[in-house]
Amino acid sequence: MEGKNISTHPEIPGEKTKTGTALVETATAAIQGFGPINKIHQHLCAFHFYGHDMSRQVEAHHFCAHQNEEMRQCLIYDSPNKDARLIGLEYIVSENLFMTLPDDEKRMWHSHEYEVKSGVLFMPGIPGAIQRQDLDKVAKTYGKVIHFWQVDKGDDLPLGIPQVMMALTRDGQLFGVSFENERGNRKYMTGPEHGIHPMANAGGKGIKTVLRETDCKPVDSVPRVFV
Repeated sequence: MEGKNISTHPEIPGEKTKTGTALVETATAAIQGFGPINKIHQHLCAFHFYGHDMSRQVEAHHFCAHQNEEMRQCLIYDSPNKDARLIGLEYIVSENLFMTLPDDEKRMWHSHEYEVKSGVLFMPGIPGAIQRQDLDKVAKTYGKVIHFWQVDKGDDLPLGIPQVMMALTRDGQLFGVSFENERGNRKYMTGPEHGIHPMANAGGKGIKTVLRETDCKPVDSVPRVFV
């Protein structure tokens, strides 16, 4: 990767972890299972921008697990370090699954073709030839990203409303970072079979999550799921 890390890494307020807490964590880690976490098999790095403000760009480290061949889910951190902040998540689906979504839903998903072919999306530490075997598949997918922690603003805690994030779709959108070395190696890759859907990437417009007060359904009106 060429360029610089354009995300920030704020200090989290609060008391340092005590020895007693660390001992309990060691004990529980030895006894409990962490199936969903242990299923993570891949580290992807890319950049997201807020759906309503392209100038706010965040480096996003994805730690992903396949649910099946057509869907993977990723935890997103602001760095690959052990003290990284969990700032969001992304769901990645095949073109086939994306096409089953309602049109209103499609607007919240972004394409990956440009990210992959430009070199912006990559696997840190993995040789290019191995990366390209999987990224050729990723180029044909769509992703839905929600960020909870606005680290680009320097927030030391996850404040505000979770926001839909978008991905880069053309040259000139990313500030201060170049990936030209890898771009040439990925020229052969192709995007979705039917082309990028016009409703994806917010339909070419801005998209923002807002908070609206509404009535809360009483308990009696909610179907009982558990007996």
